[in-house]
Amino acid sequence: MSRSPILLVNGPNLNLLGEREPHIYGAQTLSDIERAISTQAEQSGYELICFQSNHEGELIDFVQNNRHSSAGLIINPGGYAHTSVALRDAVSAYLHPVIEVHLSNIYKRESFRHHSYLSAVVQGIICGLGADGYRLALDALLAHLKASK
Repeated sequence: MSRSPILLVNGPNLNLLGEREPHIYGAQTLSDIERAISTQAEQSGYELICFQSNHEGELIDFVQNNRHSSAGLIINPGGYAHTSVALRDAVSAYLHPVIEVHLSNIYKRESFRHHSYLSAVVQGIICGLGADGYRLALDALLAHLKASK
């Protein structure tokens, strides 16, 4: 029996990981993170579908278009966490567990980063643990999926 895939969605500027402010976001590239998380998902019997966009509407369309055909969602909304009610609404309409990830500790940064519109509509939030946050997000998502069986 084939399982529905897990989605990994990354928002604006995350395509620049490894070169943009590595003292904040780390030295790993987005491709490095996607490879590691894909391997972890495969070891748990899931395919990982990765998507990144700098465009709010593309992120919304991706989440909406996959809300019926996927098992869960890990999302790093980037700066849209602090500005996008529309992305929040798309995540709210998503039918399966969602874990929000931030590489940096948003609560130790500028005050405008202390609020995420998505946080109220996700199962959990991981921030400040760098690239390890993605691995932990997948662990949490897999635990949610196992508990819901």
